[in-house]
Amino acid sequence: MTAAGNHQASRPVGRRLERAGIRDVAAAAGVSITTVSDALNGKGRLPDATRRHVREVADRLGYRPSAAARTLRTGRSGLIGLTVTTYGEEPFTFTEFAYFAEMARAATSAALARGYALVILPASSRHDVWGNVALDGTVVVDPSDQDPVVTELVRQGVPVVSDGRPAGSLPVHAWVDNDHEEAVLGILDHLAAAGARRIGLLTGTSTDTYTRLSTTAYLEWCERVGQEPVYEAYPAHDPCAGSVAADRLLARPDRPDAVYGLFDPNGTDLLAAARRYGLRVPDDLMLVCCSESTGYAATEPPITTLSLKPRRIGTAVVQLLIDAIEGVGPAQPVQQVMPTELIVRTSSQRRLHRTTVSPPRGPAREEG
Repeated sequence: MTAAGNHQASRPVGRRLERAGIRDVAAAAGVSITTVSDALNGKGRLPDATRRHVREVADRLGYRPSAAARTLRTGRSGLIGLTVTTYGEEPFTFTEFAYFAEMARAATSAALARGYALVILPASSRHDVWGNVALDGTVVVDPSDQDPVVTELVRQGVPVVSDGRPAGSLPVHAWVDNDHEEAVLGILDHLAAAGARRIGLLTGTSTDTYTRLSTTAYLEWCERVGQEPVYEAYPAHDPCAGSVAADRLLARPDRPDAVYGLFDPNGTDLLAAARRYGLRVPDDLMLVCCSESTGYAATEPPITTLSLKPRRIGTAVVQLLIDAIEGVGPAQPVQQVMPTELIVRTSSQRRLHRTTVSPPRGPAREEG
């Protein structure tokens, strides 16, 4: 028998190691139970040295507050929800998109750091689905106009924070978003400076603020510079619709020589459509899309992307939500605007020589 086997055999049968409780921490730290509670929960008027000492003792003993005890003490479950309601009842696996995946990871970490667990919920307006989980608050990503989920949660007294500027008077406690108008104008100016003469847009059909503001910014830019708008809209939750819309855009008689796509898959959709029509990127067609995917650095050619900084947004919305849950936030709704970053790659950097924008030709035929 190995040493490990002997060691295990010598343990008393039927016993398990007991978890340290708050009384053990108080005894080891030489303070009262109330002091331990205040020190670990950031409450009371304690010297910083006392708080540090209590936390060090708790860490050494492996003490973790009981979730059940906290629920009884505070009336809170320690659970916060996260959902995307933009597309209503339409099936939409949002974690497959890089933005939502990174945002959810950051939100999960921020929640755990403050003692909460994040629950990802289906994008359904059926209130009975949400009623099965006792939520202290909810983060809603890109809510649509008059969003029924947000309205119902607020009616029930559940704090709601929005990742995305809510439209109209949607009653959220706080929101965090980017300046989408400024980001779009920056992209259009970048493409124009690189030699584009007819810039197109791939946009969505939904009513969320991101889609609406980005499309409006494009249309206003076109009016300002005297260009006829060239765009195609499609339901962004449909994984097949993007490639069809990209094909329609490049088949138009007024085919653009540069395109900005609002959604993650648009870069690969447009690149594939360009190849079908025999268009060289960036010589004949420059491309930019909004995406957090690092895969666009490895496409041929690499595609310029706009980053909305989802990790910062995920952290910020959770901090604001927990502040609202615990009653430590301001009385008025909080609004935070996060910066964006344009990551310039080959697809939007045209060579010095100009290429004339010619009428589209049919898709290249495969030789048999």
